[in-house]
Formats: sequence, C-alpha cells, structure tokens
Amino acid sequence: MPNGNPAMTYLAAAIQMTAGPDKAANLERAERLVRVGAARGANLVALPEVFNWRGRRGEQAAAAETLDGQSLTLMSRLARELRIHLVAGSITEQAAGESRCYNTSVLLGPDGGQIAVYRKIYLFDVDLPGRVTVRESDSKLGGAQLVCAATPLGAIGLSICYDLRFPELYRRLTFAGAQVIAVPSAFTFPTGEAHWEPLIRARAIENQAYVIAPAQFGPNIYGYSDYGNSMIVDPWGRVIARAADQEGVVVAPIDLEYQDRVRRELPALQHARIRADRE
Repeated sequence: MPNGNPAMTYLAAAIQMTAGPDKAANLERAERLVRVGAARGANLVALPEVFNWRGRRGEQAAAAETLDGQSLTLMSRLARELRIHLVAGSITEQAAGESRCYNTSVLLGPDGGQIAVYRKIYLFDVDLPGRVTVRESDSKLGGAQLVCAATPLGAIGLSICYDLRFPELYRRLTFAGAQVIAVPSAFTFPTGEAHWEPLIRARAIENQAYVIAPAQFGPNIYGYSDYGNSMIVDPWGRVIARAADQEGVVVAPIDLEYQDRVRRELPALQHARIRADRE
C-alpha cells in the first residue's frame, strides 16, 4: 500500500442534497449533513458536486471562490473540529485571468489542511432534444492532472461526475495506488436513470476499488432534475449503501483487508497488459 499502514476498516459517508443559488443556505445544509455523517461514526465524509452553489451562468463570477474562500474555509474548520477526512464535493473555483472557472474538488484532512486538489478534467456538454441541454464548457475550464492522495485511510482518488464515463481515468488512478475513489456528482435524471449505477459499479469492479458517489438530487434551478441515488460500492461491485430520494446521509464500512483479498483472489489488475498509466 502506498501510504504505509492505513486503517484497515472504517466508516465512510456519502451526502445527498439539493444545492441552489443561496450559498449561505447551501453551506448551512452541507455543514449539518457532514455533522450527521460524523455523528454516525464516519471517518471519511464526501459531499456532492457543486455543494456550495448552483446558479445561473451570469452569476458564476460573483459566486466563484478561491481555494481559501468562504466555502473551503468552513469545510476545513469542520473537518478539523470533527477530526474527519472530508471530500469537499466540488466548488466553482476562480481561475486567474479567465472568465471561465474550474470545477474543483478538495480533499481535507482531520487537521483541516488541504491534502489534495482536483480540477474536473472532462466537461459535460450534452443536448437531449426536448429533455435537457447542458454545456459545462461554456462556463468551465477543464483540468489536466489526475489526483490520488495517500492518507491514513488508504489512497484516495478524486474525480467528479462526468469523469465517470471515462474508464481510463480510473484505471490510471488505480495504478497510482487508489483504494477508494470519490465521485461527487450531479447526474441529470435521464442519464442517471440509465447509466449512474452501472457506471459506478463498473468502475468499482474493474478497479477492485471502493467508490463513494455523493450526488445532487431533485429539481434544480436549471429546469431539469438530478438523479440522486448517492451510493457506496465495494470492490466486488456490490452497492453497500444507497440514498433514498431525499436529502440525507448514507454510511457504509470501508474494509481494506477485504479489498486486498478481492485483489489477491481475482488478480485482474496484475494481469493488465495494456496499462493506462503509460503513453
């Protein structure tokens, strides 16, 4: 294991919520739900994509923050108080000299420090006639770096939402050492109903990794609905926790000894001949 001697078994929590244009209300809700997860014993808590603000594109510049802005400062203080690792889902991050912003996820440690920063690589541009049109690239910049961080809870790989459709990203995270992969998301209902669970389970199975997928749910400001179904999936591909269609927190055990056994008894990762971490 890349980080020495991680805790072999602990609890993780995935938060499901509906964020809107009222940042203060979103942050109050996020804090309350993080506290619920910690109170239920979770050592690792993950918030969904854009947990702190979802509003009109014309309001993005005013709502965007730096990595030391209001939202991450609050989450850092919360992680430190609760002594947890916290995946601060994603925020809209200001990019110097740019009108567009990054969609950025930050992993915080129990000391409140920023362990890792990941900027979403794949941007969601889709047009489903009569149902939903989303063009993330109109307002967002794509990141370029994969991020896998060694922690006392094992190596944690970071990703965001639409990244889920690109298996090469997850295979590279796995070969970088990832044991747990976070996928904070806001999947639309049409694509979520069809593909959300199959994709999460596929990423877990093919990489023999735990996948924690906190999500937005319900009608949003853009006029369509998010699918929800936040879940935690184990390295065998079993859904071990799933949120109901409401705001809430789901908790499940992360057992790295079990993961070791899965990888040892079905050594597919050792048999990989075309490796995604090589050009």
